[in-house]
Formats: sequence, structure tokens, C-alpha cells
Amino acid sequence: MGIANLKATEPVAKNPEFRKFGMKDKLGYMFGDFGNDFFFILVSSFLMVYYTDVYGLSAAFVGMLFLIARLWDAVADITWGRFIDTRKSGKHGKFKPWIFRMSFPLVISGVLMFVHIPGMSNGFYAAYAFVTYIIWGTLYSTVNIPYGSMASVITSDPVERTTLSTFRTMGAMLASLIINAVGPLIVFVDNKADANGFLMAAIMFGILSIACYMACVKLSTERIVAPERKATDKKGGMGTTVKGLMKNKPLISILFASLLFMMCMMLIGAVNVYLFKDYFGNATALSLVGIIQTVATFVAIPLVKPLVSKFGKKEIASVGMLFAALIYGLLYFLPNITTTQFIIVGALGMFGMAFFNIVVWAFVTDVIDYHEYLTGLREDGTVYSVYSFARKVGQALAGGIGGFAIAAVGYDATREAQTQGALDGIYALGTLVPAITYLIVFLILVFIYPLTKQRLNQLTSDLAEKRKGNN
Repeated sequence: MGIANLKATEPVAKNPEFRKFGMKDKLGYMFGDFGNDFFFILVSSFLMVYYTDVYGLSAAFVGMLFLIARLWDAVADITWGRFIDTRKSGKHGKFKPWIFRMSFPLVISGVLMFVHIPGMSNGFYAAYAFVTYIIWGTLYSTVNIPYGSMASVITSDPVERTTLSTFRTMGAMLASLIINAVGPLIVFVDNKADANGFLMAAIMFGILSIACYMACVKLSTERIVAPERKATDKKGGMGTTVKGLMKNKPLISILFASLLFMMCMMLIGAVNVYLFKDYFGNATALSLVGIIQTVATFVAIPLVKPLVSKFGKKEIASVGMLFAALIYGLLYFLPNITTTQFIIVGALGMFGMAFFNIVVWAFVTDVIDYHEYLTGLREDGTVYSVYSFARKVGQALAGGIGGFAIAAVGYDATREAQTQGALDGIYALGTLVPAITYLIVFLILVFIYPLTKQRLNQLTSDLAEKRKGNN
């Protein structure tokens, strides 16, 4: 299992010169995902309708673009993760400098995505969308991979890492609250997508994103430093890494669960725009949906720590997924539901879904520990990038399937009003598909993911013993 390598790669003790882990670190890590999601949620929620209704691109073409771009981003994640793992820690740490350097080109590329030059051909708009979207996605990897990996060097304490996961979710939810509450009011004029509104939103959220990234860099402290590997370790490192990843059942199962979860989240975000704009005829109601989703998550947050402490992460996440599946299934079968009724019932599904979404980053820490148990190598950047790879594949599938599905049910951006068949299809995409997907995630967590509360405690104990034995 490569246990002999544990001493060479084991994180060193915390530097006494650094201040103790505290609220600054939690807030700094929260601001990181706050900055990420100002653009990520803007893109996932509104870019498809921008491309179809402003650029006039077909939903099928947009689906293909999303599929290609996200698959490319998944490869970029792995490449960048391996690159980060080969870098030495500097004065300001190993990961923070990359967040600082790459955040500026990331935000600039994000604004460029929403630039509309009137009167150009469909071919020009298609090419411009393709180039700018792929550039933005690639640059997103250069910021998100070091940010996600940084949790493991801020603290080595499992409880503190779970706190970081919670604060990361809070950052994402705050960004979601702002974008979903304010975004529709800016980007839609008279219930139609407005090119100037989209550009204004991109600039505004871009400025806020940069401010959040700088706060993340300023407030977070990297305390844990892994010594350089010996030359003999480096030669066989990649082979050992790959073998460890293939044997890592917790990683593989959580990859599939996260892939499906992310795919469903992205699909709901994309379809909801059409659901409320066309099915309910009320695009501005998306603002209320965004607010309620955030409130549901914040209601769940204080319940997570005591429930995880008593029952375990796997246990509460699986129950939450089952509850969400039942709620979305109920929505599908409720006849003649109004906008208000849909939002109220949907809020319950969001509450159940929140438990998995809150603890998912703590799952990643667990599978990183299991990778170390199998290989003796602490490769936070690589393992995190593999996890991020699965999420990007989920995004790719969601973008591709979403575009094709919207087209398949008969959506036509040129029509003043959609056919009843198209509207019914959009409703099924927003309810029945999430119900089935969340049920599958529940089954994966219950029957495949092996790290129950008891087995995770045993893993933590075994790792501590191995590290102690190699000191």
C-alpha cells in the first residue's frame, strides 16, 4: 500500500509563526466560493437563454457547445491539479498565489462572454460563443483547483475542515441569493432577455467576484506544508497515484454521486429559466426561487453539525437525497399547480438537497485521506482535481442534455408562445428528471459508498497510527 512513503509525504506540523485557525480562515474560504459562484451561477442559470434569445443560437447548438467545453474543462482540471502538486510552497503558500494571479483574467473572460455586437451573422455569434466560453471555463479551472485544494493546508483537523466545507457552501449560497434574486430583474426586460442587461450583470458581478477573491487571499492562511518527494518517489509517483485512484472505492462512488448531483443541479438551473419564463409566464419569479433556495440551505446549515456528529455524513446526505427525490416526484404528479404552489413545495426539495450539498466538500477530504491510506501519498491537488473532473463531466452532460432536451420537447425561441407539448416537456424536465436523478444518488450513497460513520472513524484512527509509526 506504499506505507513506507508516509513519512516522506506526511504534512509537517503547523508553523508556530502562523496564527491559530479561526474565523478569519472560515470567512476567507467562504469568500473564495462567493467569488467563484458570482460568475458560475450567472453562467449556469442564464447563459443558455442568453445564447438562444440574444445571439439567436439553437438550443441544440448550445447544448453541443456546453458538452464540448465542459469535457475540455474536465481535462484542464486534471492537468492543472497535477501541475499544482508539483509546485513548491512560497512565502504566501502553495495555492493562494494562483488564486491571486488567475482571478483577474478569469473575470475579464467572463465579462467578454456577455458582449453582444448587433447585426452580426449567426456564424459569428456561434464562433464568438464557442471561443469565449471555452476560454472562461479553462481559466475557471486555474482558480477553482487551487481554491478547492487549499482546504487541506489551511488546517489538518477533520472538524475544522468540515467547518470550512460549511462556510464554502455559505459562500456559494450567498452568491446564489444575490444572482438569482437580482439577476432576473437585470437581464430580463418585459419578460424578454436583454443584451445590455446581461452585460451590466456580468460587469457588476465581475467586480464583486474580484473583491471576494482578494478577500479569500487576504484572510486565509496556509499552515500545512508537504515536504518535497525524493527522486525515487517521483519516478513511480504517477503510477502509484493512478493505481490508488482506481482502488479508491469511496472516491469512485462519490464521483458518480457528485456527477449526477451536479448534472441535476445544472439542469434545474438551466431549465428553470424556461419553466418560469414560458410554462408559468413569470420570469421574475426566478428571483423568489433563488431567495427560497438560499433560505432552505441556511435553515439546514445549523442542523448539519449535530446530525453528522450523531449519525454521520453518509447517513444524513442519503436521507436528504431521498426526501428531495420524493418532493420532486410529487411536483411532477400534482395537477394544475400554480407558480406559488410550485415554489413552496419545491422549497422542501431544496431543503433535502441541501444536506448533500453542504457536506460534499467534507466527503472530498475523506476520500483524500483514503487515497493516502492506500498509497502513502498526500496528493490533495490531484485527488481534488479528479473530483472536480467528475463535476465538470456532470456540467458537460447537463449542458449538453439540457440543450438537446429543451430542443427535443419542441422549444422554439422564435415563437411568441410555446406549444402545449413543449411546455409539458419543460415541466417534466424540471420535476421528473430531478426526482429520478436524486433517487439514484440516494441508492449510490446507501449501497455503494462505503465510509459510514464507524468506518470513517476507523480510517482516521488507522492513518494516525501509520503516521505515528513512521515518525
